[in-house]
Amino acid sequence: MTNHPEQWPLRDLVLRTPRLDLRPDDDEGLRELVEEAYLGVHPPAEMPFVHPWTDADPADLGRGMLRHFWSKRVTLSPERWTINFLVRHEGRVIGTQGLEATDFGVAREVVTGSWLGSRHQRRGFGTEMRRAVLQFAFDHLYAVRARSAAFADNIASHRVSERLGYRRDGTETVVRRGTPTVDVRLLLERDDVVRPPWTLVVEGLDGCRSLLGAG
Repeated sequence: MTNHPEQWPLRDLVLRTPRLDLRPDDDEGLRELVEEAYLGVHPPAEMPFVHPWTDADPADLGRGMLRHFWSKRVTLSPERWTINFLVRHEGRVIGTQGLEATDFGVAREVVTGSWLGSRHQRRGFGTEMRRAVLQFAFDHLYAVRARSAAFADNIASHRVSERLGYRRDGTETVVRRGTPTVDVRLLLERDDVVRPPWTLVVEGLDGCRSLLGAG
């Protein structure tokens, strides 16, 4: 039998924190994520997302989520990639933490984005999962900076960013539900990151480096 290289090495990648496991999305995990979305992500009167996907008709919400995550897998390449990590606590999916990059091999820059099911919020999970991908990016992929963004009124997201060492990097006006809204850009340089008292455990990275332009 001929030995061939693993065709999708991301399936072996896992990031472990004291309370969480983060793995790139798989179909079974996405079913759990869809169920979590149906249980609620934010109060109906609020909208924390630039693309208001949670406003979708409930009949189409799950299907739309699956198409979105599948499309990111299909288009992943060393020149442009997105890893949507499914975040698990005690074995159950509670949200997702995204990490993306364009021309990472040259720019060494990543962008993060995430959400948690409402019932898992206010327990420090949002900070812990973002710390996981930042440590992964800075210490294992050798990124030099990370970017994020949040609406000016998304206080919880800004608190997480401040806790981790981000600084404001300008604003732009975004139309949210038909109303102009201030979106705040955030920047974190590798030397400025506020590190936690724990060390991230990473498994299965070696096979992924070339896929991410980080070889």
